[in-house]
Amino acid sequence: MLQKLQRFFQKKSVKYSIPFLVLVVGGSFGLKQFTENRYRFRRNKFLDKEEAEKWGILKKDKSEVTLETEFEKVKQIDISDWENKRGPRPWEQVTEK
Repeated sequence: MLQKLQRFFQKKSVKYSIPFLVLVVGGSFGLKQFTENRYRFRRNKFLDKEEAEKWGILKKDKSEVTLETEFEKVKQIDISDWENKRGPRPWEQVTEK
């Protein structure tokens, strides 16, 4: 009986398929737990203005920010006279002029 069991587990198909099936089935249960935790601890509410100010976040009213007001701000910017400024690379010495 023991020899038959050992021969059964020495077969190539059993030797490689059982760990693969354990990995696939176990992985699906593990992913189920991770996704369940993701949605369980997800924050489902939005910050209102008072709560945002409590945390130090300044929010504008929705009526203040419109596409037209932002377009007017962009139109007032002078883009004809600009200078390209290159930032320092991590391997370069920082020298200010």
